[in-house]
Amino acid sequence: MTEISQEMIEMGRRARAAAQVLSTSPSASKTRALEHAATALWDMRRDVLAANAQDMAAARAKGLSGAMVDRLMLDEPRLQGICQALRDVAAQVDPVGQTITEWDRPSGLHIQRVRTPLGVIGVIYESRPNVTADAGALCLKAGNAVILRGGSESFHSSRAIHGALVAGLRAADLPEDAIQLVQTTDRAAVGDMLRMVEFIDVIVPRGGKGLVGLVQREARVPVFAHLEGICHIYIDASADADKARRVVVNAKTRRTGICGAAECLLIHRDLVERLGAQIIADLVAAGVEMRVGEGLQHLPGTVPASPDDFGREYLDMIMAAAVVEDVEGAMAHIRTHGSQHTEAVIAEDAGIAARFFAGLDSAILLHNASTQFADGGEFGLGAEIGIATGKMHARGPVGAEQLTSFKYLVTGDGTVRP
Repeated sequence: MTEISQEMIEMGRRARAAAQVLSTSPSASKTRALEHAATALWDMRRDVLAANAQDMAAARAKGLSGAMVDRLMLDEPRLQGICQALRDVAAQVDPVGQTITEWDRPSGLHIQRVRTPLGVIGVIYESRPNVTADAGALCLKAGNAVILRGGSESFHSSRAIHGALVAGLRAADLPEDAIQLVQTTDRAAVGDMLRMVEFIDVIVPRGGKGLVGLVQREARVPVFAHLEGICHIYIDASADADKARRVVVNAKTRRTGICGAAECLLIHRDLVERLGAQIIADLVAAGVEMRVGEGLQHLPGTVPASPDDFGREYLDMIMAAAVVEDVEGAMAHIRTHGSQHTEAVIAEDAGIAARFFAGLDSAILLHNASTQFADGGEFGLGAEIGIATGKMHARGPVGAEQLTSFKYLVTGDGTVRP
């Protein structure tokens, strides 16, 4: 057994012991830990930003893309956002012990289905250091211990943020092993996590297609899949022009490096020469490289799309665009090229919107709103570990409630089965 494997097994043992404590810890203790962590993180902001500067320098030296560097970068406003997310999660209702439903049986039994922690969660993520705080906070709120394995790009930033989380646990007299950070960038640690069925109850991968694919192929531990954000926007013939122009530009350009950024624009054939041309001109003017299919290639500033440009997550100022016959054509395109993450329809016809909602099975569907709202904080969850695109257990933004399972509490009065 390698030294790294031994270290990971020891982390697993400590996490399992911490999870036992957390499963019965008072809500007030978890709240206090997160509130104190937010205060500690802000108090140590100079150290956090200095650590982030190390990561940023290394990222630029590696030649990472602008979008990847943006995902990595921390400044005071972003750090304030992380602190606020910690406080938002702290303020949420504790899901542990909530009664989901209850009923009585003719036998005299009273049955309750109540929420219970999953146990130990492993989170494997890439370059976004805020995931350290979001994942740690949400797992703690749901009564779970967590083992965090961040990417090498955010190594120093994640360690600094983790220090604030540990300070919060210490202040609340909760086990410091409740939130552990893998202290090596060696990829062998990832392989060990994927096989630690004795200690880890579920793995949550958050990153690009390569990471998620690796986890899904290699994991023996159950996985909450977070696939690519190949997000589409369909502009229907009934769309309001001002709404469409505003929403599309925001969906693509607000932050290109997040999974909710729109990657493909679908335009009703009747709009090509009017609203469609205007929206593409808006995007080109904003600096977006528009890779367009047939019927759009005559528009100024565009480049012809290749077949590979559809069904691609760019995470950059690049967007594909295609003409479709109608909402049915748009849905057919999305079913072929999408990742079941997030899709939007811009339409004033309520029937079209209803058809779009009913006909697609993506985790998030929006009507007349930007795909950039595909975010746990915007859903009122305080934060998120990721957007789950699978269909088992959790789907869409994964917050504290989605990090619980349930058990049945059955009460009788000397009741026996005939």
